[in-house]
Amino acid sequence: MSGKKYVDSVKLIDRGVQYDVPEAMDLVVKSSKAKFDETVEIHIRLGVDSRHADQQVRGAIVLPNGTGKTTKVLVFAKDAKAEEAKAAGADFVGGMELVEKITKENWFGFDVVVATPDMMGIVGRLGKVLGPKGLMPSPKAGTVTPDVTKAVNEIKAGKVEYRLDKTNIIHCPIGKASFGADKLSENFSALVGAVVKAKPSAAKGQYIKSCVIASTMGPGIKVSTAKYN
Repeated sequence: MSGKKYVDSVKLIDRGVQYDVPEAMDLVVKSSKAKFDETVEIHIRLGVDSRHADQQVRGAIVLPNGTGKTTKVLVFAKDAKAEEAKAAGADFVGGMELVEKITKENWFGFDVVVATPDMMGIVGRLGKVLGPKGLMPSPKAGTVTPDVTKAVNEIKAGKVEYRLDKTNIIHCPIGKASFGADKLSENFSALVGAVVKAKPSAAKGQYIKSCVIASTMGPGIKVSTAKYN
């Protein structure tokens, strides 16, 4: 993105202001000036300590308006479940041969990994490779499940996973700039609502510390979260 476009975008935004949701979404759309359809991402800083097991925040939600991107799904399943996954529209389905492809060829042509519980024995071998990329299937995210049809359908419909990083921030896409402010607002509210519901009982004090949204190349816009605390 050229410097001038970024400077023009920054001029639209008052860094000292926490905007309400509709206004913030309007600004993020206006400040998205790249030649491609920028992804809008949310960054939520939580008042929890992710080093403690009882203060983890993690889950998944199907955004009402999807994410605007086509998600490639890999399913570890066998026999009838493998057929079910293929019928549901999974992009890659298999077992040990996919484990080997990932480990030997360093292949990552997928965005989400789903596994049936009986396959976790072999999928576990990929922990060191999938873990750091945030791709390891987990029951909490609904990606370790016997119901592969539901899992694949939800992911294809725009399911996103949210989880804390080491600095207690959740980073998550909430759609594309082309969605417009209304659809982005709906996705924003659905995601923040899910994060609020997932508040650990061990969390003390202010739960949502801050929230910023930004398009891929655009500046950060602070969003007021007073109503969520």
